[in-house]
Amino acid sequence: MNRIDQRFTDLRAAGKKGFVAYIAAGDPSLEITREIVLALEEAGADIIELGLPFSDPLADGIVNQMAADRALKAGATTAKIIELIKDIRTVSQVPLVLFTYLNPIYTYGFERFHADAAAAGADGVLVLDLPPDEAVLNKELMEGAGLRNIRLIAPTTPKERIALIGQEAQGFIYYVSREGVTGAQTSLATGIGEQVALIQSASQTPVAVGFGISNPDQARTVASMADAVVVGSAIVKLIEQHGTSPDLLVKLRDFVKPLVDAVKSV
Repeated sequence: MNRIDQRFTDLRAAGKKGFVAYIAAGDPSLEITREIVLALEEAGADIIELGLPFSDPLADGIVNQMAADRALKAGATTAKIIELIKDIRTVSQVPLVLFTYLNPIYTYGFERFHADAAAAGADGVLVLDLPPDEAVLNKELMEGAGLRNIRLIAPTTPKERIALIGQEAQGFIYYVSREGVTGAQTSLATGIGEQVALIQSASQTPVAVGFGISNPDQARTVASMADAVVVGSAIVKLIEQHGTSPDLLVKLRDFVKPLVDAVKSV
């Protein structure tokens, strides 16, 4: 079974909710990214999203944009990140999702990207700018070589489109809880529970909610409404602040563990 599917199966059997962590792969370096992944797993992360650095990440806020820029300047490439996944797989089986835009995949070679990523040990791919109704127009865009195609649903997505996405969803559905770009927020968006319920009525695929979650209270509240909680920008910001510090991994675990505990307490 795919690691993402297995993790959600195990969580449901245990009556627990999942914690998904996002980081920019290669920030502050590929070597440290490997250690960050292991630290996140140690802190209790169920799934880790690795953002492929891209020069024009339009869906990302300034925190993630700058992280992608730092990763590119540090020499991160798609090929090197795939090699990083292969290295991580020698010591960890934590589910890994590649979070990316379509351009880096096509630059690498679409079929080759999926084959190499799957062979390295990636479990899923989330392409932010590839709508499912566009993907079906080209056969190669639907072939994942074993990678789960994670789909996005936004607050503005109409019911009929939710039904379409829900029918084809794999791994988990990422519900973007607010309009706009990524970034930590002081308060949660409204209507999360209603939207998650609507998505769950259209699909058996687990629903993970992200965009703006940055503290344990927010994580606990969202976990009570969804199958999993995604935290990204708040983690990326911490890496930005302490990326060159020898205490980075300790600070990372100390920040993430209360978030995980809050999610698991529901």
